[in-house]
Amino acid sequence: MINKADQLSFFETQGYLIMENLISPECVAECQEEIQRFHSLAAKFEANADPRSIDFQREPNAEDINRDDGTPILRKVENTRKHSSVFNRLAKHPRLIEVVQNLIGPDLLLFRSTLMLKPAFHGSGHEFHQDSAYWPIDPPRLVTVSIALDDATTANSCFKVIPGSHKWGLKMKENTPAGGRLVSGLEVRALLDDVDLSDQIKVPLSAGSILFFHSLIMHGSDPNTSPNSRNTALYAYFSPHIRYVPKEGQPKEETFVVAAGLDNKEELTLKAETR
Repeated sequence: MINKADQLSFFETQGYLIMENLISPECVAECQEEIQRFHSLAAKFEANADPRSIDFQREPNAEDINRDDGTPILRKVENTRKHSSVFNRLAKHPRLIEVVQNLIGPDLLLFRSTLMLKPAFHGSGHEFHQDSAYWPIDPPRLVTVSIALDDATTANSCFKVIPGSHKWGLKMKENTPAGGRLVSGLEVRALLDDVDLSDQIKVPLSAGSILFFHSLIMHGSDPNTSPNSRNTALYAYFSPHIRYVPKEGQPKEETFVVAAGLDNKEELTLKAETR
């Protein structure tokens, strides 16, 4: 395994870091079982008009199609830690947290817990974008942890990043379409005309391996037209030693789960500060 000094140096230079086989096969299998449960849960929430269904988003390229078992084809599940003890525990996995602490410090708040699904044949792509364009954290220095729960290959549309693009600063503005536009065609473009995509690389990962990336790095993915799904658990972490600067429509204060440090507190509430 790469030593901590080299991990940090590579991350600061390139804006991303790959750690192979950080999560055990047993943990991956447990997550895969939960994904199947999530599909059933989504169907139940839809049928009952449960407000929690907002966290379960259908794949837009298969909006009117269900899986063979009648459950919806999903693209994303938000707030996974609230819906699953398995994904709640994964957010604080010791091997994962150790790497993030090395990158941004010992005190960590959990900003996001999400499951991204690239269903076989239907998975939509994402244009190149920067996450920090939408996130109310200043300075924009969060680390996203992308855990491969299936083998992520070039065929089923693994992540693509532009190494070093985190050094460009925040190129995307607040009125940029949220979260990177979804695309169904084969070409994945950038949301800004002046972004040079020539240095982009694909990042294949074996199941259980993790891509750590800076919230300013340009990243995206192609549509998945292969017969193999590509599911990813995503967590984003940040240091509490920042300013909380919500954008229009975002809450003036927000409570975040403490993932590590902070004298073992469970939560921390951040209030809005002016820019």
